[in-house]
Amino acid sequence: METLVVDHPLVAHKLTTLRDVRTDSPTFRRLADELVTLLAYEATRDVRVTEVTVETPVARTQGVRMAKPYPLVVPILRAGLGMLDGMTRLLPTAEVGFLGMIRNESTLQAETYATRLPDDLSGRQCYVVDPMLATGGTLSAAVQFLFDRGAVDVTALCLLAAPEGLAHMDKVFANSGKPIRVVTAALDERLNESGYIVPGLGDAGDRLYGVV
Repeated sequence: METLVVDHPLVAHKLTTLRDVRTDSPTFRRLADELVTLLAYEATRDVRVTEVTVETPVARTQGVRMAKPYPLVVPILRAGLGMLDGMTRLLPTAEVGFLGMIRNESTLQAETYATRLPDDLSGRQCYVVDPMLATGGTLSAAVQFLFDRGAVDVTALCLLAAPEGLAHMDKVFANSGKPIRVVTAALDERLNESGYIVPGLGDAGDRLYGVV
């Protein structure tokens, strides 16, 4: 598994405001959207393209266009929805699927409660968006779900990641033989006893949409 922590002044600037407890939900949503677009720029360096010939006003030249099948962007409900626009702004031809997952408080395992995805993802590049990679249970289950449907490689975009979550992902997919990438704005210190990332930014879903 490959991990990329995007080291860029604009990323750090926006993330600092997201962390601030005084940042209200409208500002948080806007900055998260902008930050995701910056992360997506780095995350899509390996997106598949095909060569084409085009006519400019002056001459014929070679270029590239997105290859088919187009990439699939998959937000994990509900917090991942706050990252969707930032992804599709950069990848307007991408298709969008939805995956709802929740942790079973008895088994502590991630369970799927809603899906809106093609049954067959053969040959597809998938981009999973979820703000926080904390324990790694939900994200690893989502990635495995996509591989089970035939995805050829998966990139996860997270605003923040914890070392414990990355270690869990590494362990789960150590022998998978499939390309997996995690792109994040920062690798934070640790998880606290409640499973929150420290220093983190709190509950991303609540900060995006309010407490419901």
